[in-house]
Amino acid sequence: MLELLAGRALGAPPALAGLDLSAEELALARRRPGVGRAVLIVGRAQQLPFPNGRFDGCVSHMALMLMSEAERVAAELARVLEPGGTLAAVLGAGAAGGGAVERFLQLARPLFEAAPAAQRIPPLGDRRLRTREGFDAVFGPAGFGPAEWETVRIDLTCPPERVWQTVGSYYDVGPLDVAVRADLRARFEAELAGMALPDGSIPCGMNVHVVTAARQGS
Repeated sequence: MLELLAGRALGAPPALAGLDLSAEELALARRRPGVGRAVLIVGRAQQLPFPNGRFDGCVSHMALMLMSEAERVAAELARVLEPGGTLAAVLGAGAAGGGAVERFLQLARPLFEAAPAAQRIPPLGDRRLRTREGFDAVFGPAGFGPAEWETVRIDLTCPPERVWQTVGSYYDVGPLDVAVRADLRARFEAELAGMALPDGSIPCGMNVHVVTAARQGS
């Protein structure tokens, strides 16, 4: 995201900052073009290490809906944004319908539910942030105006050998026993032939919500 922002800037290079829980991810980010001058900090959105009114915009990609303490996150974003500043977020919205993701979940959910407690990923985030009304209920009291909301389908159709890379990235897959994970993959891939399009590719898609909200005040 920082690379895209740096590449689209007009005039003087923008003052960019990035926050992540992982120092390793930040090290990879620093190697991207245009990101070398950015301030990259290990931290949490619930306690942003930036001064009040520091930024004119904040971008969150596929992360906001996974965060706990949603009201605290909203308050911190409002604090570090200047009045009139923009929050732009991409939120996961589930499978797009009629493709490989649905079939994978049909096979995988019983395994997720049957897994020992130590192998289960706890529920992540706040479900309110997956709807416009819920988003406004969290961010409105923090000082944001009504959200602009658009649901977009991301087409991930690809050759059969690449489908597992998409569906296997679900957080719940990783903790499963190796044998259970291998069996899930084998059963899933065995069904792909029946889903193939005329060119041999497998239909696959996800929905996302693209949300923007302005920091109010003067």
